[in-house]
Amino acid sequence: MSDRYQTILLFGPPGSGKGTQGKILAKIPGFFHSSTGDIFRNLDMQSEMGKLFYRYSSRGELVPDDVTIRIWSQNMNAHTILGQFKPNQDLLVLDGLPRSVNQAKLLYRYVDVCKVIHLVCRDTEELFSRMIRRAAKENRADDAKPDVIRRRFEVYQRETLPVLSFYDPDLVVEVDALGSPAAVLTQLLNAAVPMQDAHFNRSTEAEA
Repeated sequence: MSDRYQTILLFGPPGSGKGTQGKILAKIPGFFHSSTGDIFRNLDMQSEMGKLFYRYSSRGELVPDDVTIRIWSQNMNAHTILGQFKPNQDLLVLDGLPRSVNQAKLLYRYVDVCKVIHLVCRDTEELFSRMIRRAAKENRADDAKPDVIRRRFEVYQRETLPVLSFYDPDLVVEVDALGSPAAVLTQLLNAAVPMQDAHFNRSTEAEA
């Protein structure tokens, strides 16, 4: 078995539903969902890392790559130590990382990407509306500011979308993000289940 985490990337613009679908997959045994956004939002904002994160996120900008990877890897290590994530059994579903080509390069030492599920939505206004509604529902003050949301879309187009070119095109599967949650989930499972089967079979063979 590889020392790197066998990983499915959930990829797409802000508001495309990566977090929603990741949380649904996390309820299925054998999948472990890691959301960089959730990790950041749970930081102690009085800590050094928390203050650094807020300085960038409040402007809709990306946290520096080395800081992002360090926070994420520490979080994954904690889940592994606590037995919540079992790398030899669970397939990692990664949401919100990498957000730049440089992050993808830094992340390579930790993850072995077996599939990239690209949640596609060409209606930017719909994504904008989703984020406004989510801000009200989940009390996310950072998502309630239109200028910050627009800044995030700009950052996505400039820095995150090019990440797709880092991975083999054969690994990328496009999913329509504007379908119903169940329809989107069905498409995700069609791409993810074969990856989980392969990981499960490798784990079984390694234990034999």
